Amino acid sequence: MAGYQYTVIIGNVGRDPELRYTQSGVAVCDFSVAVSRRWTDRNSNEQREKTTWFRVSAWRQLAETVNQYVHKGMQIMVAGEVDASAYVGQDGQPRATLELTARDIKFLGRRGEAEEVAGEAPTEADDLPF
Repeated sequence: MAGYQYTVIIGNVGRDPELRYTQSGVAVCDFSVAVSRRWTDRNSNEQREKTTWFRVSAWRQLAETVNQYVHKGMQIMVAGEVDASAYVGQDGQPRATLELTARDIKFLGRRGEAEEVAGEAPTEADDLPF
């Protein structure tokens, strides 16, 4: 039986996207997203925060759109497939990374700034028929 996974993250872009092309000419764009969670510790009543970093890759037309519109610091929603990889860091300590292959991306922010991206460029609000 085949399986299926679909992961959705909402966070802030940690670095500007880097666009490159494979040898066969397929566009791929890489960037990172920080997802932060805040809570109050029940024992000490102190505010706590934990940030999880995701390395995100977008492919083909979505990659070119991301390269054009995404920038460091913006809030973004990314949905796709996640893969975890383990490795040994330069300091000899074990590390892990979460890599998300984007299928859908939505830009978040104030009204008028949010645009959905599914492999095509966003449209201006004035272009909408309603």
